[in-house]
Amino acid sequence: MKTAQHPEQAAEFVANDARAHWHDQALWFVREKRDRMAVSLPEWEQLRDTASQIKLHTVSRMADYLEEFERNATKLGAVVHWAKDAQEHNEIVLSLLKKIDAKRIVKSKSMLTEECHLNPFLEEQGIEVVDTDLGERIVQLRKEAPSHIVLPAIHIKKEEVSETFHEHLQTEAGNNDPNYLTEAARNHLREKFVAADAGITGVNFAIAETGGLVVCTNEGNADLGVSLPKLHIACMGIEKLVPKAADLSVFLRLLARSATGQPITTYSSHFHGPRPGGELHIILVDNGRSNLMGSSQFRNSLKCIRCGACMNTCPVYRRSGGHSYGTTVPGPIGSILAPSRDSKQHKSLPFACTLCGSCTDVCPVKIDLHHELLEWRGEIRKRGQLPISKTLPMKFTSWMMQSPWLFGVVGAIGRWCLRHFPRWAIYHGLNPWGKQREMPESPKQSFRELYQIHESKKASDE
Repeated sequence: MKTAQHPEQAAEFVANDARAHWHDQALWFVREKRDRMAVSLPEWEQLRDTASQIKLHTVSRMADYLEEFERNATKLGAVVHWAKDAQEHNEIVLSLLKKIDAKRIVKSKSMLTEECHLNPFLEEQGIEVVDTDLGERIVQLRKEAPSHIVLPAIHIKKEEVSETFHEHLQTEAGNNDPNYLTEAARNHLREKFVAADAGITGVNFAIAETGGLVVCTNEGNADLGVSLPKLHIACMGIEKLVPKAADLSVFLRLLARSATGQPITTYSSHFHGPRPGGELHIILVDNGRSNLMGSSQFRNSLKCIRCGACMNTCPVYRRSGGHSYGTTVPGPIGSILAPSRDSKQHKSLPFACTLCGSCTDVCPVKIDLHHELLEWRGEIRKRGQLPISKTLPMKFTSWMMQSPWLFGVVGAIGRWCLRHFPRWAIYHGLNPWGKQREMPESPKQSFRELYQIHESKKASDE
C-alpha cells in the first residue's frame, strides 16, 4: 500500500473526473439510506447515547473485561492468545496453521488482518489465502487493497469486475450482468470453501460475560468458512469487547443501519467455543490500542464499531477515494487512528478534512471525530511535523491578522489582483486551490467598508 501524502494520492483519483463523481454519488446514496433508517427509529438518539456510554465504560475497565472474556472463552473450550502488535499476531496465526500443515485458508472480512498485513505474510510462507467476502475477493484478484471498510470494492465499476473475472475466473468476456458475475463468484468460492484447511474470521463483538463472539456478514461467508475446516482462528482488536450479552442488542441495531442502511446485518453469527471436534483460537490484538486508551484526547476513537458511516458522509473521502489515505482504515476515523501509530508517516491525514462535523453527526457511538482531527492538527504542529508550506503561510497570516491596518491593506491588494491579473497569473502550480475550482468573485469593497457605509447611512437616517 502506498504511503505518500494524501493530497498526492488523492490527485490520482480525482484526475478521473467521471469516476470521482460516480464514487461520490454511490456513497451519498448509502448515506441517504442510513438517514432513512435512523429517522424510522424514534429511539435512535437514545441508542447512540447508550452505545457511547457502554463503550466508554468498557474502555475505562478494559483490562478487567479482557480477563473476564479470556476466562469465559476458555471455559467454553476456546484458546485465547494475546498479541502486542501485528508481527506477533501474524506469528501466532502462522504457528497455528503449521501445527495442522494448513496450505489453503479461507478468510471472511477482517479489517484487523488487513491492518496486520496477514495475507502477504502468509503468502510468503507458501499458504494460499482466499478472501471470501465478494468485494474483498474482487480487490484481492486485482491485487488492490480495500478502499472502504464495509464496501471494499466501492471504487470499482461492474465493467471492471467483469474484466477481472474474465481474467481470473474465465467468465464470458464483456458480460457484466451482476447476476451472472455473482453466480460465477459463488461457484468459485464454493470450491475454495470445500478445499480449505482452516478458516479465519474477524470479530465484530466479543462478550466478556459469556466468552462468546459475534461475526456480522451479509453473505454468510464467515459461517461457511468455519463450518468445514476443523480450525477456526478469530482475530480481534481489543476494542471489540462489550461487557454483557444484553449490550449486543444496542450495537446490532446501530451497526447495519449506520453501515449500509439495512435494518440488520443478514447474518449475525454467534460462536461460543469450538464446534464438536474442532478448535477455536481467539487472538486479542493490541497493536497501538493501549496507547490510544492512555490518551485523553483520542481515547474516544476506541469506541468505533467500524460501520463506515463517517466515510459515507465525508465530502473529502467521497471525492478522493479510500486509497488516497494509504491506510487500512481510511476516512475520518482512519485519519485519527493512523497518526496514533505513526504520526510522521500519516501527518497529512488530519488535514484531509473540512471540519464540517458531518462525521460526528452520523457516528453511531458519538465519537467527536472532527474535534479529534482538529486536535491531531495541533499535535502534529507540536511535534514539528508540519511542512513549511503550511507553517510559513500560517505564521504570515497570524502576523497579518494581528494588525487591522495590515489586514485591510493585504485584503485590498488581494481583491485588486483577483480583478485585474490575467488568468494565468492566478491559476498556476503555486495555487493548489485553483486546480479544480474557481476563486471567488472579488468584490470592490471589503466587508469593513460596506459596514462603515451602512453605519453612516443609518446614522444619517436617524
